[in-house]
Amino acid sequence: MIVTVTPNPSIDRTVEIPVLTPGAVLRATDHRVDPGGKGVNVSRVLARFGRPTLAVMPGGEGELAALLRRAGVQPVCTPATGTTRVNTALVEADGTTTKVNEPGVPLTADQVDALVDTVRVHAAPADWVVTAGSVPSGATDDLHARITRAARSAGARVAVDTSGAALAHAVAATPDLVKPNVAELAELVGHPLPALADVLGAARELVAGGIGTVLVSMGASGALAVTDDGAWHVASPAVAVRSTVGAGDSTLAGYLIALASGAPSSDALHHAVACGAAAVGLPGTAVPGPADLDLPHVRPATAPDSTLDLTGEAA
Repeated sequence: MIVTVTPNPSIDRTVEIPVLTPGAVLRATDHRVDPGGKGVNVSRVLARFGRPTLAVMPGGEGELAALLRRAGVQPVCTPATGTTRVNTALVEADGTTTKVNEPGVPLTADQVDALVDTVRVHAAPADWVVTAGSVPSGATDDLHARITRAARSAGARVAVDTSGAALAHAVAATPDLVKPNVAELAELVGHPLPALADVLGAARELVAGGIGTVLVSMGASGALAVTDDGAWHVASPAVAVRSTVGAGDSTLAGYLIALASGAPSSDALHHAVACGAAAVGLPGTAVPGPADLDLPHVRPATAPDSTLDLTGEAA
């Protein structure tokens, strides 16, 4: 089983429009509502693949919990006071996405402690705990690090997907896997990463510091995985982009699904990129299942090409 933790969950409302024109009255061509937040999205992908998962989150009772149950995900709601935030994505016909994210429900110190304690309890029978997303108001930047330590004390492996100061604190707690995108990794190491060689070097530094796996999502350039055993790159296939929201979450879920099936890191990366590519072809924050994957059109993992230019990539 894989337990996900989303400290700042949301309800994601996606509105599709032909083109975003500031100041104009826009007419939607489609819309949808999904449960949201990075950890929640990972759980939703796992459920699509028939993998048992729990989604731990503050609050969430009501519409969000109902949406999760309909998606086959069991929510575990911890104490919080307030209404789950609504994040709105305006998606243009060419896939360009403009997001408006509301502030999350603030947590008290006791509510943060309850979240961490709940993770510790549910981590005991889990293979992995995935802690992901932004840190809500009232919690400190070391929240993902606290969750990492709690889950590992219960015997679970931990994957972290966050950014900024929260990622820096989490890395210091040496989780088993981190999944930054290029921009997040550059911020973490403190310098630009314009080429795959730079990303590879930064990832190897993290592995040398005690991180088991660094999985870097790189947008249209695919993804990179670095472990003690080696480094692999899988390029993303050409995909008609409908929405990029949740693509990185699908990439992480795809990697863990393959690992759980006994695949080596290189094959897990191949499956991860297939999941991420499938996600961008789906509307809103819809997540892929097995039927959405086009594995034959995803090239097998190769040694990283150090000359590959990554300027502008993020996912």
